[in-house]
Amino acid sequence: MKNKTNITGKTLIELGFRSGKWFPEAIDHINTNKLEGAAMHNYLEQFKSPPMVDLHTEAAPFAINIKAENESEKTNVNSVVESMNTLMKTPTLVNGAIMPDACPTGPNGTIPVGGVVVAKNAIHPGMHSADICCSVMLTDFGTMNPKKVLDAAHQNTHFGPGGRDRNTQYRFPEELLKDFQGNYLLNNEKMIQAARSHLGTQGDGNHFLFVGKSRKTGNTMMITHHGSRGPGANLYTKGMKIAERFRKELSPETLKQNAWIPFDTEEGQMYWEALQIIRKWTKTNHEVIHNATLDALQVEAQDRYWNEHNFVFKDKDLFYHAKGATPLDAKFMPDITGPRLIPLNMSEPVLIVSGETTASNLGFAPHGAGRNVSRTQHRRSKEGRTNEEVFQEETNGLDIRFFSNEIDVTELPSAYKNAETVRKQMDEYGLGKVIDEVLPYGCVMAGDWKKNAPWRRKKRR
Repeated sequence: MKNKTNITGKTLIELGFRSGKWFPEAIDHINTNKLEGAAMHNYLEQFKSPPMVDLHTEAAPFAINIKAENESEKTNVNSVVESMNTLMKTPTLVNGAIMPDACPTGPNGTIPVGGVVVAKNAIHPGMHSADICCSVMLTDFGTMNPKKVLDAAHQNTHFGPGGRDRNTQYRFPEELLKDFQGNYLLNNEKMIQAARSHLGTQGDGNHFLFVGKSRKTGNTMMITHHGSRGPGANLYTKGMKIAERFRKELSPETLKQNAWIPFDTEEGQMYWEALQIIRKWTKTNHEVIHNATLDALQVEAQDRYWNEHNFVFKDKDLFYHAKGATPLDAKFMPDITGPRLIPLNMSEPVLIVSGETTASNLGFAPHGAGRNVSRTQHRRSKEGRTNEEVFQEETNGLDIRFFSNEIDVTELPSAYKNAETVRKQMDEYGLGKVIDEVLPYGCVMAGDWKKNAPWRRKKRR
């Protein structure tokens, strides 16, 4: 094609290029240097877009390891299956599974809590969510009195929004700081400040610090549950922006929440590395709380192990996105030191499990009890009774504490699915074998910290 007159954006579109931010610079370069014919085509080769990827015409296969035991569960299960049917049309997905604790967590087509999906050569930030590497860690305190452990832990942990002030911060490990500084996505002041101040904090919602006794040994055990706090949330935001750029270019029909970052790109490699660093930070976050509690009591740990249940796990070119699902298969955990942990609710034992990979579980188990109704619906179901009355009835005999000193009824046992049902379905579908249980003594949770938040106090005044 002869370039006798200046080219325009229309020219590039007619040549088969998709409109992009590079258009003005490319047009200026071609016109300034009077490129035409083969020279112009050679220059434009660098801007060639990969072919568009269509949605699957039918949903990729997924196993349903859940069944409804009553009417409210039927509504929940139907919503989860409907959402998975839409989700599994995402072009990168090749397999999936739903666990017995599954519940919807967004509009149709969003991965449910208790969902596992397998993508080929792609990382989907929306499928691990903002709470990257939400995980549980257990430390065995031997014969130590559980009340003493809970008291010491209460003094050394921190719940609620934000981080610790400078006077109560834990030391940020030098090696971890270097990791953050060495990754483009993590090396900025906001990210590193959050990593420092949030170390040794557990957030809010369903995150907890649980103390109980092993049914098998009688030893006192402490279990913490939380994710990557501010650093993880910040990385998730960046990941979703990168994925959205690829979605617009590669697969505009894909739902925004299911956008992906191709692993074989520079961005994909960088994001994967950032995920591993956030995983390392989160493990350290558990460890500083456990170690501070051991130091306060002047005892040594008899045992310790942990597992994440909200992460992306890699096996060759397949990426297993677990949104609230516990990895059973050792190949998913390079630092495995023991069995897995599945908490149910504050009045039930934490299950210690092992298990094998099957065609239907894909190497995963449930991560907890899940919910049949939203927090708002559960709150409404308790209308006419005080929080104190509900709390007393549901936690009788247990040492339950809220860090904010405000009861959060949406975290009491009745807010969750029936624990016995989840355990029964674990057996029925081959989702891990219970090898021990940590019988509850008590726990610390954030509580309803919003009730007396500064902005609410100001409004009341």
